[in-house]
Amino acid sequence: MKLSEMFAGLSRNAQDLEKRMGEWEADLSKRGEAWLESGKQWLADAQKRDAEMTDKMQSYAAQASDGVKAQWDKAQAAWDAEIAQIRARTDQMRKDAAALGAKERAEWAEGYAAQMVNFAQKVQDEAGKAVASAAEARAASDKAAKG
Repeated sequence: MKLSEMFAGLSRNAQDLEKRMGEWEADLSKRGEAWLESGKQWLADAQKRDAEMTDKMQSYAAQASDGVKAQWDKAQAAWDAEIAQIRARTDQMRKDAAALGAKERAEWAEGYAAQMVNFAQKVQDEAGKAVASAAEARAASDKAAKG
């Protein structure tokens, strides 16, 4: 049940993210500085949730079999590499955007924000599939244990 709780938490966090992103999109053009502060607050909250999730994952990993641990390590390494690549591309794009005029920079920032929202939604879709798959696997495991 612990793994299913983790996936349920991930799903709730993804839904919260989607809701907040929708609100941010609607307010982007009219809130400026207030939006930026909201983004900083969300980032701080997200980092806190990430730390909590990391603690839970470490707890689950400590209780898992060696085979499961090896699979988690492999998946984690792949995700970490992908995140590093995304961050490097983002840093380069921001440096390139710094050369733009103020209006162009604002348009670039809005476009970039829209792209990140789209990316987050794709990741959320994958998280939803993972939660459903985990629930099915847990149900099959529980059924097998009883029968």
